[in-house]
Amino acid sequence: ATLQDITCDSDGKIANFISPKGVSDFMPIHNFKNKEPYFIGVFLVGAYQEILGDMHNLFGDTNAIHVSVNEKNYTIEQIIDGETVAEVLDYVQYNPKRLVRTLETWVTKSVKEGKISLEEGKEFLSNYRSGLYGYTYLV
Repeated sequence: ATLQDITCDSDGKIANFISPKGVSDFMPIHNFKNKEPYFIGVFLVGAYQEILGDMHNLFGDTNAIHVSVNEKNYTIEQIIDGETVAEVLDYVQYNPKRLVRTLETWVTKSVKEGKISLEEGKEFLSNYRSGLYGYTYLV
């Protein structure tokens, strides 16, 4: 299997891995059980994680978890929520409340004119608000 990378500054795949014997073309993994799902977590850490939140890509800050680890266990010290679409749009001078009001006006007019049903209008506004006030990254 190949681990694909979809970042804007990569060659599209992760081809080298650190193993106990040095750099390897293969990622060492632990044994797994047949017919059971096998999950591998890839977490953005360090400088790359921080640059994702740079405003050049309008994604905003990522969710972050600060974890302390010792020989016996780990402790979650802090959970930090990333930014919403509304927060990022506000940085570039778009007023999220005004965007919603504009859309509400359009939906109301469209319902009155019979272009969409009341239920369609409600669903559209609900989806719009959910996206606007939701996380900038697909999760």
